Amino acid sequence: MTWDILNIIGTIAFAISGVLIAIEEDYDLFGMYVLGFMTAFGGGLIRNILIGIPIENFWLQPHLFEIASLTITIAYIMPNKWIINWKNAVVFFDAIGLAAFAIQGANYAVSIDAPLMVVIIAAYMTGTGGGMIRDVFAGRKPMIFSSGIYAFWAVLVGLVIGFGFIRGSSATFLLLIMIVILRILSVYFDWNLPHKGYKKRMDN
Repeated sequence: MTWDILNIIGTIAFAISGVLIAIEEDYDLFGMYVLGFMTAFGGGLIRNILIGIPIENFWLQPHLFEIASLTITIAYIMPNKWIINWKNAVVFFDAIGLAAFAIQGANYAVSIDAPLMVVIIAAYMTGTGGGMIRDVFAGRKPMIFSSGIYAFWAVLVGLVIGFGFIRGSSATFLLLIMIVILRILSVYFDWNLPHKGYKKRMDN
């Protein structure tokens, strides 16, 4: 049950995130679907490839493809004034997708008795892979390298779950809420990991 709920939450949130970026970049309907799907499913696909899950497993989740399609379609037919308001919520939807898929990826790695490093990688790639592909397709600098310690929260999920600190549905959803809040706070307060600052010095 928890696995399915996380899948649905992450799929919807990342599909909306991809749609909002497509709208910002003035993509057509096809581009909107491509960006929505790649954001929703890219991280899981990368994770499966990296940790050796049969690639055909990726296609054995038809209800998620239907959910993503419905989400993108609804976003497309919504009035423009609603979408304009939603555009300010990109970080919110992206934070939900990041948290849900990072937890899902880490739990999957734990379920196959993977070592801690693989759990961290699974959390990181599942949580950030879709957003990374989205940003590359949109011609943007990927968030994972520049924005509000974005990828750190996925790594934190991998560590917490890998060390066995999270057990049960209640603790899992509490972790999801915590990661969403931390991600939003990191953007609002402009928290960042240390930068070398070479570019700034060269500009001066």
